Amino acid sequence: MRHSPRGYNRTDRIADQMQRDLAMLVQRELKDPRLGMVTISGVKVSRDLAFADIYVTFMGIEGEENVKQGLDVLTSAAGFLRSSLAKGLKLRVIPSLRFHYDQTVVDGPRMSALINRALSEDERRSTDGDEVDS
Repeated sequence: MRHSPRGYNRTDRIADQMQRDLAMLVQRELKDPRLGMVTISGVKVSRDLAFADIYVTFMGIEGEENVKQGLDVLTSAAGFLRSSLAKGLKLRVIPSLRFHYDQTVVDGPRMSALINRALSEDERRSTDGDEVDS
């Protein structure tokens, strides 16, 4: 496999273009009220261009059941989205779209809170230990 000078290969460029195009299509063309506001947080295209894994987050939608429903709406619209993508992407084969919920939006703040709590406990322990030594 040949890489461009910056290590930015063809599938990365295709994924970036798909992310931009899908974000616009979902915002402008999908009017399903169950979706809320959708953010396309990432796209990974397989090397053979057979599949594109689309990572999404939903603003204003909480709960596992609602997230599943949002993914179902996107999955049912995949054919429409794929054919719309074909108009903008100059590819012989348009990858099949597979939608996934991007858990990092949920996990990020939780992990940050855990780190902050651990740092606070370490600091408290070190100050408590200083007082015992005196």
